[in-house]
Amino acid sequence: MSASSSAPLRVALLGCGVVGSSVARLLVEHSGDLAARIGTPLELVGIAVRRLGRDRSDVPVDPSLFTTDAAALVSRADIVVEVIGGIEPTRDLLLSAMASGASVVSANKALLAEDGPTLYAASDRHGVDLYYEAAVAGAIPILRPIRDSLAGDRITKVIGIVNGTTNFVLDKMDSTGAGFAETVEVAQSLGYAEADPTADVEGFDAAAKAAILASLAFHTRVDIHQVHREGITEVTAADIAAADEMGAVVKLLAICERVSRPEGEAVSVRVHPAMIPRTHPLGSVRDAFNAVFVEADAAGELMFYGRGAGGDPTASAILGDVVEVARHRVNGGRGAGESAYADLPVLPMGAASTRYHISLDVADRPGVLAAVATTFAEHDVSIETVRQRPGAPGESGDDEAAGATLVVVTHRAPDAALSATVEALGALDTVREVVSVMRVEGE
Repeated sequence: MSASSSAPLRVALLGCGVVGSSVARLLVEHSGDLAARIGTPLELVGIAVRRLGRDRSDVPVDPSLFTTDAAALVSRADIVVEVIGGIEPTRDLLLSAMASGASVVSANKALLAEDGPTLYAASDRHGVDLYYEAAVAGAIPILRPIRDSLAGDRITKVIGIVNGTTNFVLDKMDSTGAGFAETVEVAQSLGYAEADPTADVEGFDAAAKAAILASLAFHTRVDIHQVHREGITEVTAADIAAADEMGAVVKLLAICERVSRPEGEAVSVRVHPAMIPRTHPLGSVRDAFNAVFVEADAAGELMFYGRGAGGDPTASAILGDVVEVARHRVNGGRGAGESAYADLPVLPMGAASTRYHISLDVADRPGVLAAVATTFAEHDVSIETVRQRPGAPGESGDDEAAGATLVVVTHRAPDAALSATVEALGALDTVREVVSVMRVEGE
């Protein structure tokens, strides 16, 4: 579709929370620049909200633009900006908008990770755009570089810190030595964590973003149910200290990899806490910032860094998409649609190649290290380093009662083999407890 350069493009905004209010404000404040960049003005024709009675005096628009009738609003727009989140009624609203000829700009990672193909199919069917840069890593331009700038390359790996709440919590645990629960409380008091932080600390938010990144990077449909997910609720101050001892930090990582196998290529997508060297580019990402590290055959290593959340940063990414789809309305043409031609299989977590950091509480007597080493060998897992520390004196005062701590770091191996090794170690009569297990990434 195209529009006359003199006719404003009608923009409907779904949602007016922190992000939506920033989008509305920036549309007003930057209206002249946006019109010049697009070639025609943008006209905000309505803002859909759940309730009309709330005070929205901080949003510099005519109060008559607020409406609770989102369905009617999307039917009279050229561009629909969606920041309400969730699956329903959002999906129906966006499908209705596209059926009415509107292009869609969304920040809805959950919907895209759950049912992106349905939205892509609708955009193709109705000849409109579907853009969603703000769905991953806030202000950081990462999706369009992967989809467009690296379209001529072969991406092999995308690894990122894509959740600001968990990065803030882990960073403060590292810098202060505090535990998980008290650090979450600090994050909540500063506005970095929700009252119910489950979506963040259990990894759901990062898993949705990993599904989107993997789908774009590897031209393969990956939905959130295919992403292995672990959160940070079990990370302890002792884990943080153990990482520090080996010159590493603990981060919640979204890891998307292209895997070469004799039977053909596949994809591995996972979210979990891991130790990563402080010298790695992701190791220095502090506070609530996000970063995504991309590896490609020709381009090599690329790093994208910035604010991953917040009203204005997310609105920046949304308005970038609005400008792009508006230019298409003015000049004709469409952006890239879904690219899933590779259709690579998505591997289970057990097939992922990783390393483990394992801390064992063992009896302090001859033969313990040999038994542990034999267990690793029986599972075809190679040991990279092993350190032994004496335990605290036992009640009887003898060395064997005191025990010792063995810290083992493995070489890369399939996660299934590493997990089976840990289970077998726990069954040894010389191992009193498997104290902690954490993956190690970023050699």
